[in-house]
Amino acid sequence: MASLTQRTSGLVQRRTEATRSAAADREREPDGEEEDARRGEEEEDDKGDSKETRLTLMEEVLLLGLKDREGYTSFWNDCISSGLRGCMLIELALRGRLQLEACGMRRKSLLSRKVICKSDAPTGDVLLDEALKHIKETQPPETVQSWIELLSGETWNPLKLHYQLRNVRERLAKNLVEKGVLTTEKQNFLLFDMTTHPLTNSTIKQRLVKKVQDSVLEKWVNDPHRMDKRVLALILLAHSSDVLENAFAPLQDEEYDLGMKRVHTLLELEPEKESTKPNCNELMWAVVAAFTK
Repeated sequence: MASLTQRTSGLVQRRTEATRSAAADREREPDGEEEDARRGEEEEDDKGDSKETRLTLMEEVLLLGLKDREGYTSFWNDCISSGLRGCMLIELALRGRLQLEACGMRRKSLLSRKVICKSDAPTGDVLLDEALKHIKETQPPETVQSWIELLSGETWNPLKLHYQLRNVRERLAKNLVEKGVLTTEKQNFLLFDMTTHPLTNSTIKQRLVKKVQDSVLEKWVNDPHRMDKRVLALILLAHSSDVLENAFAPLQDEEYDLGMKRVHTLLELEPEKESTKPNCNELMWAVVAAFTK
């Protein structure tokens, strides 16, 4: 309890200092503004109850897709694989590791701009570091759409099959087991045995579901750029992964209809237009564009 209090007070202190310096630094040149944005994104990574239960975007999307008792995703869901790769790109962008190349005088579209490695500092997550290594070492650089396909193994070029990240769902599930969210079991399906990961810590999933629900109900701000970037990305990528419905299923009919209506307002946004607004994350909108094109 004491460590949690110290953590909260530290976060408040950082925010207070940032607020004090903001007034003096408003006239800063663009490079300074970019540094402030990066620092703000890094502080977002520090949010959470504890280090053990802080989940990545990929883990959150997978957790929404997993059946609580059965411990596996729907066999009919063929979207989650590419959705998880999109989550990786956004997670790396929010952590300041990736960015899009400059748009240039003619302003290239989001989907035609290449993904650039901004920093190769380790993230502490094996999957993210593996994806980051591929992106850093690839010359010439690839686009967001290409990386989603390459990391998913959806390429006809046999020379690029080594980019595929294998067993992503199983590896993410093991991460959640280590964080105490899931457990591991063996289940028999007549002809074969399958490793499953039933939910063991319902509190964390309930908190995740409530965060998604509140973002479009009680805490709805009617402006994507006032929303927390990580929550906005979670909603959009959960929809692209066909797991968002699971978060809204417990709602009453009126709340469900209102929540889905507001989700659709987010889905109808034009990524090209949104990516030109201040303090946005261009790579996040490029991933969104790749799934909504």
